[in-house]
Amino acid sequence: MSNERAKIQLVEAFRDGEIERRDFLRGALGLGMSVGTIGLVLSACGTEEKVAPPPPPATPTAPAPEPELGPIEGELHIYNWSDYIAEDTVKLFEEEFKVKVTYDTYESNEEMIAKLQLGGGGYDLVCPSGYAVTILVKLGLVDKLYKKHLPNLSNLAPIFAKTASDPDGAYTVPWQWGITGIAYRKDLIAAAPDSWAVFQDAANKGKVTMMDDMRDNLGAWLKFRGKSLNSVDPADLAAAKADAMLSKPVLKSYISAPVKGQLVTGDVWAAQLWNGDTMQAKAENANIEFAVPKEGAAIWCDAMMVPKGSKNPRAAHEFLNFILRPEVGAKISDFTGYGSPNAQATAKMATPVAYPSDEQMKSLEYQQDLAAGTAVWDRIWTEIKSG
Repeated sequence: MSNERAKIQLVEAFRDGEIERRDFLRGALGLGMSVGTIGLVLSACGTEEKVAPPPPPATPTAPAPEPELGPIEGELHIYNWSDYIAEDTVKLFEEEFKVKVTYDTYESNEEMIAKLQLGGGGYDLVCPSGYAVTILVKLGLVDKLYKKHLPNLSNLAPIFAKTASDPDGAYTVPWQWGITGIAYRKDLIAAAPDSWAVFQDAANKGKVTMMDDMRDNLGAWLKFRGKSLNSVDPADLAAAKADAMLSKPVLKSYISAPVKGQLVTGDVWAAQLWNGDTMQAKAENANIEFAVPKEGAAIWCDAMMVPKGSKNPRAAHEFLNFILRPEVGAKISDFTGYGSPNAQATAKMATPVAYPSDEQMKSLEYQQDLAAGTAVWDRIWTEIKSG
C-alpha cells in the first residue's frame, strides 16, 4: 500500500470513530504527516457539541482576580532548541530558587509539538516559533499565563510585547528573535551572496546547504520570486517547488543547526541558517559572515509557553520572570548571538542586536499558521525531498 493511501485510510478510520485519538496520532506521525496536517484533521474530526442557548445578559462585574499558583515546586522540566541558552542560566536559577531543572532539547517545532500531542515529556516550558504558537493554542496544548507572577514583562520592547501569533500576550513570553538568511565563508565563496540564487549556482555544487525545514525552505523560494512566505496560492507554490528542485543538484544536503560545524571546517561555503547560529559559528571561525537576501527573508520571535497539565506551574513562571531580568536576558542573547526581545536586556548586551527598522521590516516577514494550506505545503515538501 502506498504511503499516501495509508494516510487517507488512517484519516478515514479516525473520522469514522474506528480508532482513538492517540492511535491516530501515533499512526500519523509514523507515516510522516506534518504537525499542521495532523492539527487540521483533529479539528475537522472533533466531536461536535450541541450549543446551548446563550444565557441572559449578566450584570457587569469586576473581573475575577487571577488565582494564586501556590508555593514554588522543587523541580522544573524545560524543552528548548539546542544551543539556545547561556551556559550558567539554569545553574543560577537552580541556586537561587532551590529548584532542580531538567533541560532537554529539540531541532524543530514539529518534533516538539509531536511530543506534546502524544502526551510525552511532562514538560513545564517549551519554546515554539510564531506559527507553532498558533498551532499549540488551536490544539489546546498550552495554558494561559498568570501575569501577576510575571512583573518583569514590563521590560519587553513594544515591538515584541504583543505578536501576530499572540496578540494579547496571553500565552507567551518572548525568548529570542532573529532572521533566517545566508551564512557564508567569505574566504571560500567567490562573492558575498546577496540572493537566494546562491543555492542554484552550479559553481557552488556540493558546497552549499539549505535548511531541512519545509517552512524555511519553501519560504525562501517564495521570497525569491517576490511572493509572501505564507502564500498558499497554487501558482506561487508551483514556482517555489520548481526553484527548490533546481537547487537540489547544487545542494550538499538539507541540514539545519548541525551545519555550523561544516561551515567552521570549510566543508560548506554557504548555508541557509539563522543569524544567531551563524554568530555562534563565527566565534570559532572569523571568516563566517551573515547576509539577508535582497529578496527578503523570515523574521521570527520564539517564545516560552507553559504546556497544559504542567505539574510545576509556579516554578515555570518564576523561571520566566527570571529570564526577563535585564542581566539574565543579556547573557542569554550574548551567548546565542540572537537579538533579545527584552529592551532592558538589549541595553546591557556586550554585542547588542539592533531591532529592525521600519525600512528593513518591508522585506522581512513573520511565518504564520497556514491552516488548510498546510496539507498542500506538506505534499509539495514531500515531493521535493523524495524527487
